[in-house]
Order: sequence, then structure tokens, then C-alpha cells
Amino acid sequence: MPSPFFETVAAAVESAIHDAETELPADVVSVLQTAYANETSSVARGEYENIFANLKIAKERDVPICQDTGLIVLYITLPPEIPYSAELFEAAEEGVRRATVSVPLRPNAVNPLSRKNSGDNCGEGMPAIHIRPGEKFSVTVLPKGAGSENMSQIKMMLPSEVDKIPEFVADVARTAGSRPCPPIIVGVGIGGTFDTAPALAKEALLEPIDQMDDFEQEICDRINELGIGPMGLGGKTTALAVKVKRGACHTASLPVAVNIQCWCCRRRTVEL
Repeated sequence: MPSPFFETVAAAVESAIHDAETELPADVVSVLQTAYANETSSVARGEYENIFANLKIAKERDVPICQDTGLIVLYITLPPEIPYSAELFEAAEEGVRRATVSVPLRPNAVNPLSRKNSGDNCGEGMPAIHIRPGEKFSVTVLPKGAGSENMSQIKMMLPSEVDKIPEFVADVARTAGSRPCPPIIVGVGIGGTFDTAPALAKEALLEPIDQMDDFEQEICDRINELGIGPMGLGGKTTALAVKVKRGACHTASLPVAVNIQCWCCRRRTVEL
């Protein structure tokens, strides 16, 4: 029989996934409303109205906002008194399996070569679980759909190319075009190593998007100058926000990763 700890973690993961999939965070809704208020294109305004109608229906019917319920990325914060254990990982996986049935989620996890579907959104390395120390025991869920994930890129830039970072990020958004269902949120990871820069970029998507620093705003403005607009149909806002996380890197390196998120920036944190 599963332990009380196992059941607590599994239930928390299941609950966080349900809430993330069915209702957007307040900061995301607020930024969408601001973009709608500032938009002058009737076509673009119509797309925002479709988005708001979608959100209303999902909340009223208690169903996922998007048919692509994504792969589940988990960020678990452990206080000193909670052990880092195999049971923790097993309970988190069980929470994903339960949510696949109860929410329900579309089964998205497949073998990368045979393409065989596991049927429960779990598999080798899935769900993606990131453990970090902290004062409180919490689970944060970030469902990540493929349309936006497929548009992400990493570039090993030269240390002398710091000034070219905004241009690179804007080029990624230009290449993505309408495919990630804009208006997008852009996570940027700067520094670290080849493998940690993308992790920084994805973690940046956990940050509130209703505020940006000057560097983030500069990149966001560059993207919005593209005029791609909601769903690629033109408009003032192509990116709702850009969020940047930094990490120390080798003196001879400048890794820059860009993780694209669609307008449906789903995330939820549950404290245990």
C-alpha cells in the first residue's frame, strides 16, 4: 500500500496539473487583456476574443484550455526535512498518470524512435522532474505543448556577441512565425553550458509576465516589430513578454537558448 507521503505528493501533482490545464494564471490573463486593449487591427482583436471565449468555456466546463495538453514538466522544491528519494519521483509519476485520466490529458509521451505511445504521459525521462532546495515543500507544474516547443533554439554564441542576443532571439521568433500560436511568451537562458542554457530558458517561463526589466523589454520590442501578431494574422503584439534567466558560463562561451511558449502559458504551484 502506498505511504501517506506517496499519496500526498501524487495528489498534489494531479491537482496542480488539473488547475494548470483548465485555468490560466492571473498575470497571463492580464497581459492578454492589455494586448487586446492596445490592438487596433479588427482581425487581431477577433483572435483575442476567440482566446477569451476559449478560456471562459474551459473554466465553465472544467476542461483543458488546449487540446495539446503537453508534456508535464515538474519543478519540486524540497525543504531540508523532506528526503530526496525514489519514492518522490515515483509519486510524481503517479500523479501524472492519475491526471491523464481525471483531467483528462491527451496521451503525448512516445518512444522517440518507434513513436509508440505509453498511454499515460510517462516514459523514459517523462515527466521531466527538476528538484531544487527551498524553505517550503512545493510542486510547480508547467505543461509544455509541442507547437511552441518545436520552435525553440539554442546557439553557442561568441563572448563578443553579447550585443547580438536581442537579434538572435528576434530571429527565432521570426522563424517560428505563426506556428507556436502567438502571441508568444519567450523564455531566454543566457550562460551556463550547452545543456543548462535550455533549462534556464524553460525555467524563465515560470516567472510572472506582467513585468519585464529593460533588457527583457528591449528583446520584446524587437519581436513585436515583426508584426506577426495573434495567430500570425498581423497585429501589434507578437510577444506578450520575454523573460530571461542567467547563469555563469565559461570565459570562452556564450550559450543562448530560446524556449518559446504559446499564449496559453499554463503553470500552477501547489504547496504541500
